[in-house]
Amino acid sequence: MSAEPVRLARRPDGAALVIAAILAGIAAVIVWQTSQMRVPPIQARIGPTVFPYIIAAGLGLLSIGTVVSAFRRGFPPREDDNFIPIAWIIGGLVAQLLTLGWAGFSIGTGILFAFTAKAFGRGPLWQTIPLGVVFAFAVWFIFAKGLQLSLPMGPLERLVP
Repeated sequence: MSAEPVRLARRPDGAALVIAAILAGIAAVIVWQTSQMRVPPIQARIGPTVFPYIIAAGLGLLSIGTVVSAFRRGFPPREDDNFIPIAWIIGGLVAQLLTLGWAGFSIGTGILFAFTAKAFGRGPLWQTIPLGVVFAFAVWFIFAKGLQLSLPMGPLERLVP
Protein backbone atom coordinates (compact mmCIF):
# COMPACT_ATOMS: atom_id res chain seq x y z
CA MET A 1 0.00 0.00 0.00
CA SER A 2 1.48 3.34 -1.01
CA ALA A 3 1.40 6.66 0.85
CA GLU A 4 -0.23 8.44 -2.11
CA PRO A 5 -3.89 7.97 -1.01
CA VAL A 6 -3.03 9.23 2.48
CA ARG A 7 -1.32 12.32 1.08
CA LEU A 8 -4.29 13.06 -1.22
CA ALA A 9 -6.73 12.75 1.68
CA ARG A 10 -4.83 15.41 3.65
CA ARG A 11 -4.73 17.96 0.83
CA PRO A 12 -7.19 20.85 1.16
CA ASP A 13 -10.10 21.11 -1.24
CA GLY A 14 -8.63 23.11 -4.13
CA ALA A 15 -11.97 24.24 -5.55
CA ALA A 16 -13.00 25.58 -2.14
CA LEU A 17 -9.73 27.51 -1.87
CA VAL A 18 -10.37 29.08 -5.29
CA ILE A 19 -13.88 30.07 -4.18
CA ALA A 20 -12.45 31.53 -0.96
CA ALA A 21 -9.92 33.57 -2.96
CA ILE A 22 -12.68 34.89 -5.24
CA LEU A 23 -14.80 35.87 -2.22
CA ALA A 24 -11.82 37.62 -0.61
CA GLY A 25 -11.06 39.40 -3.89
CA ILE A 26 -14.63 40.66 -4.22
CA ALA A 27 -14.53 41.86 -0.60
CA ALA A 28 -11.25 43.69 -1.26
CA VAL A 29 -12.66 45.39 -4.37
CA ILE A 30 -15.75 46.50 -2.44
CA VAL A 31 -13.60 47.95 0.37
CA TRP A 32 -11.31 49.70 -2.11
CA GLN A 33 -14.14 51.14 -4.19
CA THR A 34 -16.07 52.25 -1.10
CA SER A 35 -12.97 53.95 0.32
CA GLN A 36 -12.73 55.96 -2.93
CA MET A 37 -16.27 57.36 -2.56
CA ARG A 38 -16.59 61.05 -1.86
CA VAL A 39 -19.02 61.46 1.00
CA PRO A 40 -20.30 64.86 2.17
CA PRO A 41 -19.29 65.64 5.78
CA ILE A 42 -22.90 65.55 6.94
CA GLN A 43 -23.11 61.88 5.87
CA ALA A 44 -19.66 60.90 7.13
CA ARG A 45 -20.75 59.00 10.26
CA ILE A 46 -23.50 56.84 8.87
CA GLY A 47 -23.88 57.31 5.16
CA PRO A 48 -23.70 55.46 1.89
CA THR A 49 -20.44 53.71 2.83
CA VAL A 50 -21.76 51.70 5.76
CA PHE A 51 -23.67 49.07 3.81
CA PRO A 52 -20.87 48.21 1.34
CA TYR A 53 -18.47 47.76 4.26
CA ILE A 54 -20.96 45.40 5.93
CA ILE A 55 -21.23 43.41 2.69
CA ALA A 56 -17.43 43.29 2.37
CA ALA A 57 -17.09 42.10 5.97
CA GLY A 58 -19.66 39.37 5.35
CA LEU A 59 -17.83 38.24 2.20
CA GLY A 60 -14.56 38.25 4.15
CA LEU A 61 -16.09 36.05 6.86
CA LEU A 62 -17.47 33.70 4.20
CA SER A 63 -14.02 33.52 2.65
CA ILE A 64 -12.41 32.62 5.98
CA GLY A 65 -15.08 30.00 6.66
CA THR A 66 -14.56 28.52 3.22
CA VAL A 67 -10.80 28.25 3.82
CA VAL A 68 -11.39 26.51 7.16
CA SER A 69 -13.82 24.07 5.54
CA ALA A 70 -11.36 23.46 2.70
CA PHE A 71 -8.65 22.41 5.14
CA ARG A 72 -11.05 20.28 7.18
CA ARG A 73 -12.43 18.70 4.00
CA GLY A 74 -15.88 19.69 5.23
CA PHE A 75 -17.62 19.81 1.87
CA PRO A 76 -19.71 16.90 0.61
CA PRO A 77 -18.48 15.11 -2.50
CA ARG A 78 -19.41 16.98 -5.66
CA GLU A 79 -21.62 15.49 -8.31
CA ASP A 80 -20.56 15.38 -11.94
CA ASP A 81 -21.60 18.37 -14.01
CA ASN A 82 -24.49 17.95 -16.40
CA PHE A 83 -23.63 20.31 -19.24
CA ILE A 84 -26.97 20.18 -21.07
CA PRO A 85 -28.87 22.26 -18.47
CA ILE A 86 -25.91 24.64 -18.23
CA ALA A 87 -26.03 25.10 -22.00
CA TRP A 88 -29.79 25.84 -21.83
CA ILE A 89 -29.26 28.54 -19.20
CA ILE A 90 -26.32 30.11 -21.05
CA GLY A 91 -28.37 29.99 -24.26
CA GLY A 92 -31.21 31.76 -22.47
CA LEU A 93 -28.87 34.49 -21.25
CA VAL A 94 -27.46 34.97 -24.75
CA ALA A 95 -30.98 35.04 -26.23
CA GLN A 96 -32.05 37.63 -23.65
CA LEU A 97 -29.04 39.83 -24.41
CA LEU A 98 -29.71 39.60 -28.14
CA THR A 99 -33.43 40.36 -27.87
CA LEU A 100 -33.54 43.06 -25.17
CA GLY A 101 -32.78 45.88 -27.60
CA TRP A 102 -35.51 45.22 -30.15
CA ALA A 103 -37.99 42.88 -28.40
CA GLY A 104 -37.95 44.59 -25.01
CA PHE A 105 -37.69 43.43 -21.43
CA SER A 106 -40.78 41.24 -21.31
CA ILE A 107 -40.03 39.10 -24.36
CA GLY A 108 -36.29 38.88 -23.72
CA THR A 109 -36.72 37.93 -20.08
CA GLY A 110 -39.58 35.57 -20.98
CA ILE A 111 -37.18 33.68 -23.24
CA LEU A 112 -34.62 33.51 -20.43
CA PHE A 113 -37.33 32.20 -18.09
CA ALA A 114 -38.35 29.52 -20.58
CA PHE A 115 -34.80 28.35 -21.26
CA THR A 116 -34.07 28.18 -17.52
CA ALA A 117 -37.28 26.23 -16.94
CA LYS A 118 -36.22 23.86 -19.73
CA ALA A 119 -32.85 23.42 -18.00
CA PHE A 120 -34.68 22.35 -14.84
CA GLY A 121 -36.86 19.94 -16.81
CA ARG A 122 -40.08 21.95 -16.71
CA GLY A 123 -42.47 22.11 -19.63
CA PRO A 124 -41.92 22.60 -23.34
CA LEU A 125 -40.79 25.97 -24.68
CA TRP A 126 -44.13 26.65 -26.37
CA GLN A 127 -45.71 26.70 -22.88
CA THR A 128 -42.97 28.32 -20.84
CA ILE A 129 -42.15 31.23 -23.18
CA PRO A 130 -45.66 32.77 -22.94
CA LEU A 131 -45.71 32.16 -19.19
CA GLY A 132 -42.30 33.79 -18.84
CA VAL A 133 -43.40 36.76 -20.93
CA VAL A 134 -46.43 37.28 -18.69
CA PHE A 135 -44.31 37.15 -15.52
CA ALA A 136 -41.66 39.43 -17.03
CA PHE A 137 -44.31 41.89 -18.20
CA ALA A 138 -45.69 42.05 -14.64
CA VAL A 139 -42.17 42.75 -13.36
CA TRP A 140 -41.66 45.39 -16.07
CA PHE A 141 -44.97 47.04 -15.18
CA ILE A 142 -44.11 47.20 -11.46
CA PHE A 143 -40.64 48.61 -12.06
CA ALA A 144 -41.38 50.89 -15.03
CA LYS A 145 -44.76 52.26 -14.02
CA GLY A 146 -44.77 51.79 -10.26
CA LEU A 147 -41.18 52.71 -9.45
CA GLN A 148 -40.53 54.87 -12.55
CA LEU A 149 -37.39 52.92 -13.50
CA SER A 150 -36.22 52.66 -17.07
CA LEU A 151 -36.24 49.14 -18.54
CA PRO A 152 -35.88 48.23 -22.23
CA MET A 153 -39.13 48.67 -24.10
CA GLY A 154 -40.32 46.54 -26.97
CA PRO A 155 -43.59 46.17 -28.86
CA LEU A 156 -45.40 44.66 -25.88
CA GLU A 157 -44.37 47.44 -23.47
CA ARG A 158 -45.30 50.13 -25.98
CA LEU A 159 -48.92 48.97 -25.79
CA VAL A 160 -49.14 50.38 -22.25
CA PRO A 161 -49.66 54.17 -22.19
